Amino acid sequence: MKTIYIVRHAKAEGQPFHASLTAEGEEQARRLASFLEKYPVDAIYSSPFKRALQTIQPFAERKGLSIIEDDRLGERILSEKDFTDWKQKLRESFEDFSLVFPGGESNEQGLARAASFIEFVVERKEDHIVVVSHGNLTTLLLRYFDETYGYDELFALTNPDVYLVKVDEGRVERVWES
Repeated sequence: MKTIYIVRHAKAEGQPFHASLTAEGEEQARRLASFLEKYPVDAIYSSPFKRALQTIQPFAERKGLSIIEDDRLGERILSEKDFTDWKQKLRESFEDFSLVFPGGESNEQGLARAASFIEFVVERKEDHIVVVSHGNLTTLLLRYFDETYGYDELFALTNPDVYLVKVDEGRVERVWES
């Protein structure tokens, strides 16, 4: 049975592409590696953002697996502008999935990216796949399987977080023990 472990990255220093994990995030990545060892994993896919790669690196090294970077797992950009009311703008984007702010990506576009990735890994031969992404895109990956995932669920995510998805059943279960 195809199983996907959807992982949100550990605590980071910020949002830019090259933002590293904090010292706490590095410790979380080591805990995540220990946590994931109990699951059979055949492949690891990650956002190319530094914080996502650093999150899964300790686990990849323990398992002797390569990390396959995939741009489709990169974080959704709300806007090129820095909004002081960014949480409100983000909420609006979940209320209207087609809403696009200047230089940004709509949730509709992000969900299409997430769907493209999911459809790709479902066709892969590997049955147990770890997928590492970011808060907004993780929410959209989960929404692909369960459309109740939205704004409130995004803010309920922890750093890191892990959800187990049984693809054939369409079942989503939070398994991370924070």
